[in-house]
Amino acid sequence: MNAWTRVARIIVAGRVQNVGYRVFVAREAGRLHLFGWVRNRSDGSVETVVAGPKSMVAEFLALAARGPATAQIDAVRIEDAGAHAVSEGGGEHGFVAAPAI
Repeated sequence: MNAWTRVARIIVAGRVQNVGYRVFVAREAGRLHLFGWVRNRSDGSVETVVAGPKSMVAEFLALAARGPATAQIDAVRIEDAGAHAVSEGGGEHGFVAAPAI
């Protein structure tokens, strides 16, 4: 059993691939001790699932919606997700890069 109090999915669109966005997300998730994964999507967006304490997930989502200085975020979609979403990308034991879809 995990101690996650929130699981969320965030999809960002804009100039977010090949600009260090996934590295930024992974670094911030690690700093906050969160679980989950990040991956590029074929439509040019980046999808992230993150799990952990509510306050840490909220802090992460704010950072992910802003992204690194090299990215240009045009749209952000955030939704609550179930614990199964974490295992979708292999993030049950930490934060990982999942294969692109």
